[in-house]
Amino acid sequence: MINRRHLLAAGTLAVLALRLPVPALAADEPIKVVASFSILGDMVQEVGGDRVRVTTLVGPDGDAHVWQPAPADARTVADADLVVMNGLGFEGWMDRLVQAAGYDGPVAVATTGIVPRQMAEAEEGEEDHDHAGGEDHDHDHGGTDPHAWQSLTNARIYVHNVLEALIAADSDDKPVFEANAAAYLKKIDALDARIRAEIASVPAERRKVVTSHDAFGYFEAAYGVEFLAPVGVSTEAEASAGDVAKLIDQIRAEKIPAVFMENISDPRLLARIASETDATIGGTLYSDALSPADGPAATYLDMMDYNVRTLVAALRT
Repeated sequence: MINRRHLLAAGTLAVLALRLPVPALAADEPIKVVASFSILGDMVQEVGGDRVRVTTLVGPDGDAHVWQPAPADARTVADADLVVMNGLGFEGWMDRLVQAAGYDGPVAVATTGIVPRQMAEAEEGEEDHDHAGGEDHDHDHGGTDPHAWQSLTNARIYVHNVLEALIAADSDDKPVFEANAAAYLKKIDALDARIRAEIASVPAERRKVVTSHDAFGYFEAAYGVEFLAPVGVSTEAEASAGDVAKLIDQIRAEKIPAVFMENISDPRLLARIASETDATIGGTLYSDALSPADGPAATYLDMMDYNVRTLVAALRT
């Protein structure tokens, strides 16, 4: 009888072991990805689909130039399977955060392979800038413009780098990631063609605008719109009175038609510039961050589409 009970118990345990879903659930668990800011987080989500769980450090309407990590952010990074960052000096705080988190996993740089735009004049201006309160914001572009996502040609490189990082982290889901990336690239190509057509509809002499900081250099190079800004590539910089005066003179002399606010910048300086010239406030552009989910730029492609429609609407009038 005892042996029979033992056999029954062993058989029951064997059946339960076969039914236990623990190993399958572990295999099916989405990989935890931490993206440095909202635009990059959206790209990772597009490529990863339901096989990733993305946490974004600097969220919608957030300014990564001045963002400072909190202890909770270190815990988020420590728990990640993969960290994805922009690079090109955009996240001056990332090394410190990774070190504080004790994270020793993979860190993917999404701009790997992109030819960076150099900003010699901006570099000089930013080196002379004294941060308010003497704080060290760990933010130094080193003369390099980090806003490479403003070109959809560069966005293709972002997608490739994200794809490779996800495959390295989860090779079993490679076919899923590749299919998602291919579909995403088709959308990128279609939007790129539409942007070029929209910009071509604006007379060349009217393709000049003013924005809060120099975040649209890659857009300018790709699509032929000249962007002027009172400060350099970082929102930490402050425009001098002389620089503002020169910009006002240039707007008047060249009859620059529109001034655009940015979702991450203080609008007061541009409002003053517009009030002293014939330029109109053309609207708000999204430069370094997406809008909240209920806004007009909730995804990267929505952001690029919204920006070009806002630009063209102002420059055509």
